[in-house]
Amino acid sequence: MPTHVNGKDKGQVMLYALSTCQWCHKTKVLLESLGIAFDYEYVDLLEGKEQDDAMARIERWNPAGSFPTIIIGDDRAIIGFHEDEIREAFGA
Repeated sequence: MPTHVNGKDKGQVMLYALSTCQWCHKTKVLLESLGIAFDYEYVDLLEGKEQDDAMARIERWNPAGSFPTIIIGDDRAIIGFHEDEIREAFGA
């Protein structure tokens, strides 16, 4: 079950991350600092079918299955920590 972070509604924003990944942490902190509402999941802390399902969702946008992966709505994904691209995506 994803964790929700309250903020400005910019549509559905989902961050898939690893709990041990510094770039994932930086991405989460950046989204929080921008005041964006988003959900996130630490995929490495999921088990079994939950983890398989999360990886299937990630791989639709990011065949390499790398982290962090941000999925924005139904039409955009940002793979990796790219601060300028993240800021641009949310008009910040």
